[in-house]
Amino acid sequence: MDGFSKDGRKLRPRKTAGSAQRSEKVDFHSSSESRPYGERKPRQFGESRPYGEHKPYGDRKPYGEHKPYGEHKSFGEHKSFGDRKPRQYGESRPYGEHKPFGEHKPYGEHKPYGEHKSFGEHKPYGDRPARKPAGKKGFPAKPHFTKSSEEGISRMISRRPQVSRDYDGPAYEPETISNEIRLNRFIANSGVCSRREADTFIQAGCVTVNGEVVTELGTKVNVFEDDVRFNGQRLKGESKVYLVMNKPKGFVTSASDPHAEKTVMDLLKNCPTRVYPVGRLDKATTGVLMFTNDGEIAERLTHPSYDKKKIYQVALDRNLTQEDYDKIREGITLGDGFISADELEFVDENDHSKLGIEIHSGKNRIVRRIFESLGYTVKALDRVYFAGLTKKGLKKGEWRYLSENEVNMLKMGAYV
Repeated sequence: MDGFSKDGRKLRPRKTAGSAQRSEKVDFHSSSESRPYGERKPRQFGESRPYGEHKPYGDRKPYGEHKPYGEHKSFGEHKSFGDRKPRQYGESRPYGEHKPFGEHKPYGEHKPYGEHKSFGEHKPYGDRPARKPAGKKGFPAKPHFTKSSEEGISRMISRRPQVSRDYDGPAYEPETISNEIRLNRFIANSGVCSRREADTFIQAGCVTVNGEVVTELGTKVNVFEDDVRFNGQRLKGESKVYLVMNKPKGFVTSASDPHAEKTVMDLLKNCPTRVYPVGRLDKATTGVLMFTNDGEIAERLTHPSYDKKKIYQVALDRNLTQEDYDKIREGITLGDGFISADELEFVDENDHSKLGIEIHSGKNRIVRRIFESLGYTVKALDRVYFAGLTKKGLKKGEWRYLSENEVNMLKMGAYV
């Protein structure tokens, strides 16, 4: 059939070369050719609009017909602050509702700089209380020994004989020696050694008097006129001096140590006489420490054969078990031999990490090594008793001369 294809579709009519339709041009922008909006055929989903069906640009609403700018709501006509509806939690405030800048508090109404407390009105540094050493996280460090442990160690000391001061007279004056004394005593007074050791050095030919070697024991010398030398170094027959110190932590017990930052001799700058520490306390140990230039008395107080008692107050990192307590009382074997405590007791009934231990051994760091051998760490160690001497009345770092009565009791060896 004419006008239809073999499959039944309608064929589009062909245009001839002379057809009038080719010469005629359609003005798609003309309003007369555009289909009214109401007569437009609805398009299916996905169907595109032909180009000619778009609304011509000229039929659109001119720019000037829009609402003028002045007819919009002005800034001042917005709702006032008092009429605003309270916002719920999480609801943001619109930008226009913020408080105008001019309503904020003016800068001049703030407190003027000059009304603040001046630097000179602050509390002077000297009136401030002493600051306690800081512990963990900035809190003051707790003392290792409590009031209960101090009372307990005092009871332990009270059971031991003590050198009584019983001296209310003037300040102690060092003993003045006579003009002529025996050579071994002169050497001992110089602080070199004890009298017994001096006899050994004299017989060995280490001592000269006025340039001549003296080997005969019992030789007397004039302390003011004779030139006495030991191994070529001249000795001075100094007067006897005895003093006791409450040693603080952090000081090395040594007359001279080039590797130590601080020694106990730094605390004796006001002592006019040359003295030496009797025995040793390690850097971290505090408590009773005696000084003298009397070599003989120094040997009596330190030699193991004299069995001079020492009492220490100990603070451990944990409670001491009954099993380890019994081991220390019965004795344990260390690298340098067998050792046992003369006395051992808990000085605080509620805290078994605080103990008092009495011992006569003078081995190096012996108390620390006893507890460390059983797996404990000694947090603090304080010697509270040494050969009848205590630190009573002395603050950390302070020292005093022994009274005449105390010196006499030490010389007599009345206290073990």
